[in-house]
Amino acid sequence: MYRIQVEKGNAYQVENNGEFPVVNEQPLHWDVLQIAPGRYHILLDNQTFNAEVVKADYQAKSFTFRINNRIYHLAAKDRFDLLLEKMGMGNAAGHKINDLKAPMPGLILGVSVSEGQQVKKGDTLLILEAMKMENVLKAPADATVKSVKVQKGDRVEKNAILIVFA
Repeated sequence: MYRIQVEKGNAYQVENNGEFPVVNEQPLHWDVLQIAPGRYHILLDNQTFNAEVVKADYQAKSFTFRINNRIYHLAAKDRFDLLLEKMGMGNAAGHKINDLKAPMPGLILGVSVSEGQQVKKGDTLLILEAMKMENVLKAPADATVKSVKVQKGDRVEKNAILIVFA
């Protein structure tokens, strides 16, 4: 499932059921023909569209399309992005990070980093136990650890600052 934001306007929920896309719970019956790399001819509701991928940033999940000579900017969020957003950790990969906050109340089971340490995106920072589940919190981007605000055995509340980055 994806949530697609067009410009700063409408948002759409898009899923693929295997046969065809489903947009806002309505099946989208279209015919798409690739006519060149990044260029498509689309038939939808007895209307034709010429579409071109102008720019695609797969890491940021942002895209620019030209459809019938009109430019559209889209931003996509997959189910993991939506979950991170729900946990208060949205947009962490797209911006300079200043700190890591607890996504939920819990108990610190272990800290894997120390002050001054360089971390890469995806490196394990610490383990937080919440609701009898161990949650491995990872670095959302490449950074340097400025300070670690917690230690093993600490209880933390949601949004408590756990690690500060330089």
